Amino acid sequence: MTALALTPTRIAHEVRGYVRQGDTMLFTFLFPVIFLVLFSAIFAGEADAGGTTIPMATYFLPGLIAAGVLLSGVQNLAIDIAMEKGDGRLKRLGGTPMSPVTYLLGKFGQVLVTAVAQVAALLLVATLVFGVELPTDPARWLTFAWVFLLGLTACSLLGIALSAVPRSGRSASAVVIPMVTVLQFISGVYVADFQLPDGVRTVGALFPLAWMARGMRSVFLPESFDVLERGGTWGLGQVALALVVWLVLGAVLSRLTFRWIRRDA
Repeated sequence: MTALALTPTRIAHEVRGYVRQGDTMLFTFLFPVIFLVLFSAIFAGEADAGGTTIPMATYFLPGLIAAGVLLSGVQNLAIDIAMEKGDGRLKRLGGTPMSPVTYLLGKFGQVLVTAVAQVAALLLVATLVFGVELPTDPARWLTFAWVFLLGLTACSLLGIALSAVPRSGRSASAVVIPMVTVLQFISGVYVADFQLPDGVRTVGALFPLAWMARGMRSVFLPESFDVLERGGTWGLGQVALALVVWLVLGAVLSRLTFRWIRRDA
């Protein structure tokens, strides 16, 4: 109960720290917004499926929302926690009465707050600048909610686990960012999923980002666009199963790897 009572204060502390880091704001929070603007300006045509056409901004929006979830959870936490280990902040926290539960809930809270703000920014730019029409069916927004929450929780847990990989805080960005960038390319974020070779799509489907992007496409794209997916359907049952599997795997890995200090310190 004490750990839970302290959580709001810890979340506020984490959010303030996040906002004050200019590089984190650029490469995590604003990155999907910048790419939405770039892609919508460069690929100014329309996407077509089943006789329905939509602006390219509409097509790229769901993938970039999913990428934002990945960046907020995996990239942000993996780098941030690794740096806190490297400069001794975690070791000092470990010597205080603070529970690891409070610390990790603070991280989860910060990721949730910033990811919601990021989605809001993406939707505002998409609608106000590029005229993207948002869905009006409540069922679609319900799908958005569970894909977003499952994906964000899984990515946050995986980010905690991945923070154990860099050998030092200074190497964290060099280790994490290339992995996350490659994952975005093979998961249908920067290149339309149906244009990827089958082998690349198969590899991408091994990771949660491809499933988050697929779930988000089912929310924001017309029904006729499901023919571009593997199997010719959105496959939301498969999306849910894949994200739950990654959530459980992330929980196990983060539990096994998280330490206040590195084992080799």
